[in-house]
Amino acid sequence: MNKSWFVAGTDTGVGKTAVSCALLNAAARTGLHTAAIKPVAAGSDDQGHNEDALQLQSAMTMEMDYGQVNPVLLAAPIAPHIAASREGKSLQASRLAGLCRGVMLSEADFVLVEGAGGWRVPLNPRETLADLAVELKVGVILVVGMRLGCINHALLTAEAICRDGLQVAAWVANQPGPRMDCHEENLDTLRQMLAAPFLGDVPFLPQWEASEAANFLDIDVLLVR
Repeated sequence: MNKSWFVAGTDTGVGKTAVSCALLNAAARTGLHTAAIKPVAAGSDDQGHNEDALQLQSAMTMEMDYGQVNPVLLAAPIAPHIAASREGKSLQASRLAGLCRGVMLSEADFVLVEGAGGWRVPLNPRETLADLAVELKVGVILVVGMRLGCINHALLTAEAICRDGLQVAAWVANQPGPRMDCHEENLDTLRQMLAAPFLGDVPFLPQWEASEAANFLDIDVLLVR
């Protein structure tokens, strides 16, 4: 089977981390050793940690130091390239790819590389996070936030991924807030128009748990050798 995937979202706040944790949980149920890396995170707590990265660290089965899970942490919860500029830091796709490969080459059977924001989030004036995924040459799991505009965002993102030479390995519908109007109709349209395997429809869970969210996912297509 493929071992590593890049998790991208149709926008910021669509639930990439929540879905990534659910995918890690689902993979662990099959007996796989799991790991994840969020190479760039913007938004630090008082302890110098990012909440999304902490969730990934908790959800994976491999023991990894926080610095391995989130090697580049930016203090302000803003666009990474702006946060990096404010801190006098430089973000480069090739360097981030090297950090990711360290985790991808670990003993883990199932590895997720989680992006930040959407597909075209800038790293610097010349590169975006898409360039990181291209450097890694991995399939993309697309998280579609089920809210108004999701069809347009999903189709444009999928087109961009393919244009960049990568494959949408699968996609997940995630409800990041209260159920949207015409949810089923939007979901049906996406299933008809996105030419990629559908892993599941994760509803809004007020008391969110990765183990519960994993119940709505079928990852068998990712585990085929």
